[in-house]
This record gives sequence, structure tokens and C-alpha cells, in this order.
Amino acid sequence: MTRPAWVRLDNASNIFLAARSDVDPKVFRVSAEMDHDVDPALLQRALDRTYDAYPLYHAVLRRGVFWYYLQESDLRPRVEPERQHTCAPIYQADRRTLLFRVLHHRRRIVLEIFHALSDGTGALWFLTDLVTAYVRLRESDGSEPVDDLTGAVVAPFDPGQPEARRPAHEREIAEADPGNALTGDSFAHYFRRRRSRPRADPGPHPDPPASPLAGGGDPAPDAPRGLARLVGASTAKAHRVRGTRTPDHRTRAIELTMPAADALALAREEGVTLTMYLTALFFESIRLSSGGLGRQRTLAASVPVNLRQFFPSTSARNFFATVRVEHTYGQGDDDLGAICRSLDAQFRPQATPESLERKLRRFIRFERMIALRIVPRPLKDLFLGWFNLASNRGLTVAVSNLGRVTLPESVDPHVGRMMFHVSAVRPQFCAMSHAGKLTVSFTSPFVETDHVREFARLLTARGVEVDVAAARVTEEEIEEALS
Repeated sequence: MTRPAWVRLDNASNIFLAARSDVDPKVFRVSAEMDHDVDPALLQRALDRTYDAYPLYHAVLRRGVFWYYLQESDLRPRVEPERQHTCAPIYQADRRTLLFRVLHHRRRIVLEIFHALSDGTGALWFLTDLVTAYVRLRESDGSEPVDDLTGAVVAPFDPGQPEARRPAHEREIAEADPGNALTGDSFAHYFRRRRSRPRADPGPHPDPPASPLAGGGDPAPDAPRGLARLVGASTAKAHRVRGTRTPDHRTRAIELTMPAADALALAREEGVTLTMYLTALFFESIRLSSGGLGRQRTLAASVPVNLRQFFPSTSARNFFATVRVEHTYGQGDDDLGAICRSLDAQFRPQATPESLERKLRRFIRFERMIALRIVPRPLKDLFLGWFNLASNRGLTVAVSNLGRVTLPESVDPHVGRMMFHVSAVRPQFCAMSHAGKLTVSFTSPFVETDHVREFARLLTARGVEVDVAAARVTEEEIEEALS
């Protein structure tokens, strides 16, 4: 009998396991809005075909004495109607279950994933293949086989970063080496070894030239010290948003939809990337909704960077790094344009291949320390959980932009908005665009939505038309919806 393949979790995934909680179960969602009500039977057939193409998604999470690991399974996913609140917990330590779910609600096809399995780019590959298979089955009345799942083009996390065509799917890797899709660890491949490896050519920058601040300008956040320096974290403190927790720890989600061209035009007027412009708007909305920031006037954001654009990888496993940017009110120009240019000037030098490689090599050296490797897993969880809490003190918000998604020509007309959001321990937004519509999805562990209202006002004051949709989280809101 063949023993199931298994692989240790990468360094990013271990953090997700140690940091998960009832408030933030480390689940994220990507979804597509169709031009018709979803047919569950056809979606199940499309899921069966797509699932077979992604060996990674067959994995379950197991616990060892010293580490967690992914192990292949013979489980099959089932499409379900959406009944739980968004980003409900997926991983349960005492149950052998898949680490993702596929849901449908009216016109939406929804993929939710435990973040220890995959990142946003990997999940988007799966979703675009799923939607492609579904549309082609529907157009053929379900009678024709679906052989070609390729053709989607996905922008990097930040559209301000060099745009790159989507690499080969995990399906193509699996055909050459069935175990590679599960066992491949791009962090280990690139950052545990000293020998030089080829990097992706980012090509020309698609956005306007960097502002004059990009070469020098504002300094990056305070350099870390001690243990924080070893792993590349920050020791700086930042303003923390407070609020009323949702009654049952469910994530508060609000979607703002706007013309993508209008939002991009505002960013280009300032000579910055869309992500940095939206981050500056987020800082302003936090300041305006706070009624005064108090003594701590530094706002800081965590921004993920898709490493595949610099270090070629076709693995759907986690392969990203985070960059921290900040602004302190009252210590210079607090105009929105100045803030976004300052953030952009901080972001660019930190998001280079060289800077990211230095940071990740430090983290992996720390992870591979003999003293830490022989510590039992429960103690590792405690230590990594403490480290995560310490790092969180230096963050106000988190942002993530999956960029623009292009589907195959025959599929694209049937898909409208595409959305992306995560469970959140702090206020966060995730952005994604398709069919000319940019959807910025805000999530928060709090009932209050004042910062989202201010964000929408800032956009409408600049001539951008914004549509708002909010999930209900309180008993009063749910009762009102049912009445």
C-alpha cells in the first residue's frame, strides 16, 4: 500500500496556525458574480474537474510532534449553498477535513480557503479555472467534456508592481510530476540555499514614473532591533483602532464597488500605485472617523507582495512577503497627495527582489535554528503566537490588492464583479477588479463602520461613483433582514 505524500508547512503557513483565533480563523474568500443564478449541479461537475487538476487542494492538515504538515487525502469536496457567515472557520484540529470550501449564493460562486493552504494568487488560479470549467459546461449543456482549463491572466497582488502573465497551472506541473504540486515549497527553493537562482524579469513598469520622493524622500519605518531584526519584523508602535466586537466573532464585511478607471486615474494623478493611493485614503478615513487619533498618531499598514513576480514559481502554496508602510500625522505634510507619495516612496525600495530576499533569508535562518527545531510543536505555537501579537502592535490596518483579473474570451462576458476579502483581527481592505469594476472589500472584527463611510465619502468627493453593500452582523440587523 502506497503511503500518502506529505510535506511540512512553509514558514508563512506556520504563522497562520499559531495566530488563528475565534475572531480571526485565518480564512479568506475569493468570489465571482455570474450573469445568471448558479446551477449547483453544474458547479459540482466543474469542481470535480478542477479539483483533480490541483493535487495541493487534496491535502489535509496533520499535527506532528515538532511541526504541522500537509498530507494528501482521498476526500472529495462538495458544493454547498452558503449558510454560514463569511469566512467561517475551516480548519478543526480534531477533524480530518479539506482546507477549502466551494459555496454558491444566487449569482455568486464562492471559494473560501484556510490561509495555511494557499495564498490569494493560488486561490485565484483555482477560482478562475473553476469558473471557466463551469461556464463551458453550461454553454455545452453539460454534454461536452471540459479539457482546457487554461487561459486566465492574473495580475500580481499590487497592480503598481510589474505586471506578469500567469505561470503554468498546477495541473500542468502535476502531469509531469504528480507529487510536485503538494511537495513544492518555493520559500525553501529560493531562500534556504546560497546558490544563485534566476529571477523573473519584471519588464517595464506599467504605471506612471515614480514621484520625486521615490529615490530618497521619507525614510522607511524604524529599523528593527534584536529578535525583530533577525526575522525582519518591526518594533515600532502604531495607532490601534478600537470598537465593539461583533456578537459571535463573525467578520463584518462591506463591499464598495466603483469604476476601476476612475480610481486608477486618481492614483495616476499623484504618480503612485493604486494600492498606495487606496492605503492613503484608508489612513485618512481612520483619522476622520476616530474623532482625533489621540497620543499615538502613527498609522501603519501591512501590504503583501506576490513573490512569484520576482522568483518564478507555479506553486499555489503560500509564496508572498509583507511590507510595512506608515505615516505620522502632525509631523509634516498631511495632505492626501503627500501621504500617498510618502507611502509609495517607502514601499518601492522594500518591494525589490534584493530587499525581499534579505528579509526572507533572515526569517528562514531563524526558523531553521537548531534550538527552535527541537522545540515541540505546542511550544512553537505559543512562541509564534506571541511574536504575532508583538508584531500586531506595530500595525493599524492591513491591505491587499489582487489586481485585475482577465478570464478566457469565451468566459469573460458571463462574469461581472470579482471580490476578495479575509477574516480580520484589525480593520482591513482587499481589492480586486474585473469587467471594469473595482471592488474594495472592507473587513473588521468590529460592529462600527465609520471608517468605511468616510472612505466612500472621500472617493465620492473626488468624483468616483461608489456602490455599497454590507453584510449584517448584529441581532437587530439580522432580524430586520428576516422581517
